[in-house]
Order: sequence, then structure tokens, then C-alpha cells
Amino acid sequence: MKTNNTIIHVILTGGVGSRLWPLSRKSRPKQYLEIFDGKSLFEMTVDRNSHLADKVMVVGNVDNHHLSQDVMDKTNTQYLNIVEATPRNTAAAIAFAAFAANPDDILIITPSDHIIEGKTDYDNAIQNAISKAKEGFIVTFGIIPTKPETGYGYIEAKGDNVVSFREKPNETTAKEFMARGNFLWNSGMFCFKAGVLLEELKKFQPEVYEKSKSVWEANKNGFLDLELSMQIPSISIDYAVMEHSQKIKVVPAAFSWSDLGSFESVYEYLVLRNHPVDENGNMTIGCEKHTTFLGLKNTIFVYTDTANLILQKESSQDVKDIYSALEKQNSELLH
Repeated sequence: MKTNNTIIHVILTGGVGSRLWPLSRKSRPKQYLEIFDGKSLFEMTVDRNSHLADKVMVVGNVDNHHLSQDVMDKTNTQYLNIVEATPRNTAAAIAFAAFAANPDDILIITPSDHIIEGKTDYDNAIQNAISKAKEGFIVTFGIIPTKPETGYGYIEAKGDNVVSFREKPNETTAKEFMARGNFLWNSGMFCFKAGVLLEELKKFQPEVYEKSKSVWEANKNGFLDLELSMQIPSISIDYAVMEHSQKIKVVPAAFSWSDLGSFESVYEYLVLRNHPVDENGNMTIGCEKHTTFLGLKNTIFVYTDTANLILQKESSQDVKDIYSALEKQNSELLH
């Protein structure tokens, strides 16, 4: 039965993917890299949700919105374009989408840079979330963990109720979470009625609510004003709403999921796709030239035209330190 709840897929495209430097640059962040069977993560996100939603919104920024447009043109997708003048974290980005919708519209919020496999499980999780959102709940998606991952935040759950949100744990705590069995990876995906989210934001973060509202009301064809935007506190939706609201539900999801946030997770994904690896677990990414590794194990060689990176797979989380160091030098190599 068709209800009056329009389902809107909101794609968040902020983030540079600093842990995937030098592949991921400011001029082409990781979600636009066409290294996944000739598609980008962004395009896969559009495809995955195209049959689930009535409308699409893309919340991007001045640096990347033209890259989003290329994908939307390629996939022939109509969309509402929201272009942030400066990144203000996820609370503001999601607020803009909610202000752009009608209060009863149901928003499915997804990042643009995740890999998801298992279409049936994914579709079921979305439908489950939509039905809870219709009842007035703010739904978060918790991924059933497959290993004690230290790169993700966790949700402590009891059935579909959230007991607590937890920061990225250390190795010992992550193992404990796995053993306890009621901890889920926090996927950064949400589903809710636009009006419900805005009510909760207004209650817990009135300043973010008011300033985002002013910015949205002053938008010009979806482009947001820089000076007004600078006044919005930069805070994540987790801190702003999820950790305070009494309206949160979690959908435990069985689909296979990765945020491909590090070269280790890209490596694991490419191995499953029969990307070549030598007998010692060494891999090249981005280079067609014959490359031989001698006396090395689990080494990843990342090739680009202007910068190469050679790393031990286990050091993947530290790539962001290299990125930060280059940022301090105002390096051209980040662009």
C-alpha cells in the first residue's frame, strides 16, 4: 500500500579518505576512484539504493560536487544537489537534507564510500528500518561483526534497542566486544522521518539546528553560504543526536560491509576479487608494470603518477599520519 511517506536516499560525500593517500586526493577522494570493476564506490552506492527510494539527494562540497554530478549523469539519476561551502561534520550535513525534505519524508542516509555485498540482506535491513522510521524512530544500522575490528565504532544492542554507543576500541576491548556477542559495528547509516530528526536535533543541539536552518534558508540552488556555514558547530550526528535521543532503534544487519577506510580493507576486498597477490601476500595497486617483491611479506605497493606508497598491510591505519604531515607542509601531493 502506497503511503504519503516519500522515501529519499541521501548520499553524504564529504571526507577525503586520508588513510587511502596517495590514491585518494582532495581532487579525487576515495569514493570517486573507479577501481572497483570499473565503478566507483559512489556509483555503487547510487545503484544499490536506486530501487529502494523515490528521490535522491547528494550532500557534497565545493571541491567534489562536480565529481558527484559526473556519476549522476552517467547513471542518469535525477537528484537534489546540496553543496556545502565548508565541511561542518555529519550533524549539519544531515540537517540540510532534512530541511530540504518534508517532515514526513523518510530519509535513508548512507555514506558514499562503503562496500556492501548481499543484496537481499541489505534490502531487508532497509525495509525493516523504513517501517521503524514510519513509527517515529530514528534507526541506525549495526553490522554484525566478523572480527575484532579496531577501526570502527560499536553499538551495544539489546534486541533493536541501543544500550550505548562506543568509540573505536583497542584490540583487547574489541575482542571483548566480539565475545559478548551483542556489539555491532556502527555503520554510519541511518533512517528516519525528516521531522523527527530535526525535532531531536533542536532538543539536544539547538545551536546546530538554528544555524543549519539559517544556512539552508539562504541557499542558492542548493549552494550554501560560506560565512553563515562557518558559524555552525562542527559535530557528528552521533554526538549531536544518537547518543542522547530516546527514539533510537538499531537494525542488526547481516550484509557484508566495509567502509574501505584503509589499505588493509581495500587489500582484503581486492583479494576476494582475484586481484593478483604473490606467494608472500604482496600486492600492487594502481600499477600495470611488472613488480617483484623480494624478502617482503604482506607489503602493499600503491602507485600513482606523482607519489608512491609502500607499506606493511598491518600499518594501514597509520597512513593518515603521513597525510597529516603533508597537510602541515601544505603539500601539492594532497591535491
